[in-house]
Amino acid sequence: MGTGGYEDIKRDRGGQAEAFDAIGDRYDEAFPHKDGQLTAGRWLAETLPAGSRVLDLGCGTGLPSTRQLAEAGHRVVGVDLSAGMLALAARYVPEAEFHQGDIADLRPGGTLDLGRFDGVAAFFSLLMLPRAEIPYALRAIHDLLEPAGLFILSMVEADVDDFAIPFLGNTIRVSGYLRDDLHQVVADAGFEVIEEESYAYAPASTDVPPEEQLFLYCRRRA
Repeated sequence: MGTGGYEDIKRDRGGQAEAFDAIGDRYDEAFPHKDGQLTAGRWLAETLPAGSRVLDLGCGTGLPSTRQLAEAGHRVVGVDLSAGMLALAARYVPEAEFHQGDIADLRPGGTLDLGRFDGVAAFFSLLMLPRAEIPYALRAIHDLLEPAGLFILSMVEADVDDFAIPFLGNTIRVSGYLRDDLHQVVADAGFEVIEEESYAYAPASTDVPPEEQLFLYCRRRA
């Protein structure tokens, strides 16, 4: 299954990276309790063979997931659009490798082709894309994975597309799916959902509304 067509999608990231540059460490302050993310990261770290190569897509500050995977002995590559977030991540997880880039650039043969991975984690990063791009992004992740590679996806359950919300004093645009629709788009991209977890979450920040977080534990189908 290829990623044909992704290079032709208009990608407007205006303001997204800049917002996270400005947010910096306040992101972790607003989301201090990341039980679902830690549980999913632990599953990925423990299920993969020792020393696996893992991509943390939208790694942010590197906390907790890049550090969690690196401390488990995996070779972790973090990618994010925000230079400010990457600077923090390099400080917090110096043993990992970091690159600034877009998911579209990571596709095989793209401008930031980092090779193949045994596992990929995308914790709340794909929700920053318009819905039109998410199937292409999932297929790109499929193509980045080795056969039977593992994939963790977390999203917020919401029926929205490229919707502007206030976020820690900035404005970001987010997309989401209802649960069954998310399962379908993931299956259509070539993944088997092994397990699902969901968590009701109320961020510490008063301007971020409560949300239902979905975590899909997936395996790449051939």
